[in-house]
Amino acid sequence: MSATADEISDETILLRDQRDGIVTLTLNRPAQYNALSSEMLDALQTQLDDIDADHSQRVVIIAANGKAFCPGHDLKQMRSSEERDFHQALFDKCSRMMLTIHRLRQPVIAQVQGIATAAGCQLVANCDLSVAAEDARFAVSGINVGLFCSTPAVPLSRNMQRKQAMQMLLTGDFIDARTALGYGLVNEVVAADELADATQALARKIVAKSAHAIALGKDMFYRQLQMDLADAYAYASERMACNMDSHDAREGIDAFIEKRQPNWKGE
Repeated sequence: MSATADEISDETILLRDQRDGIVTLTLNRPAQYNALSSEMLDALQTQLDDIDADHSQRVVIIAANGKAFCPGHDLKQMRSSEERDFHQALFDKCSRMMLTIHRLRQPVIAQVQGIATAAGCQLVANCDLSVAAEDARFAVSGINVGLFCSTPAVPLSRNMQRKQAMQMLLTGDFIDARTALGYGLVNEVVAADELADATQALARKIVAKSAHAIALGKDMFYRQLQMDLADAYAYASERMACNMDSHDAREGIDAFIEKRQPNWKGE
């Protein structure tokens, strides 16, 4: 990939742009509000696997073209088969993609405009960070069509208070961006015309830090959440000691003492 916007046909369902260590993956099915078809999930998986292997890329942004971020799965595609195996394979594919985001060494930021519902809301909750336009709205609305949003419930219940997540799951009601901010679903709410710039600014803050420390820290953060308090402290202490053995930690501390900018090596 080049360091500037790639020349990709309008028919491509997922666009990729990368520059200055920031990769932007843009959902590009605006006529379908960027529904997560099986093909879209495949395209995301392919790009995320490629990014995972490329340590020169430091931050991933998931954005979307059109009026909506993502309404979730493609319902017409879901109803194209009555086979249990078809639906199991589709949900397994989506879960694999979500886990790949979770396990990437690079932080992933959702850039959200319009609606993010069902698996689209799941995608927002599953990203490490999210920035939303003031007009963004969120729901896990599967319950409205008789389908409890079980897979979206996984990241929602890990990002929000239990009763807030359960109310969204049981009612299918929309919440606005400010409510999502209060619930912990998003990190920042900005004017719609400032969304891309605000997301880029957040990404650049992360790019300016040590890649080694960021990767170690993201992995540590999610692992310790599954531990009891004593085990979490023991694990975090071990990770900090390991981090201190790195070039970047020694360089960063020396640079602070010497009042200069650090020279990160990502190791």
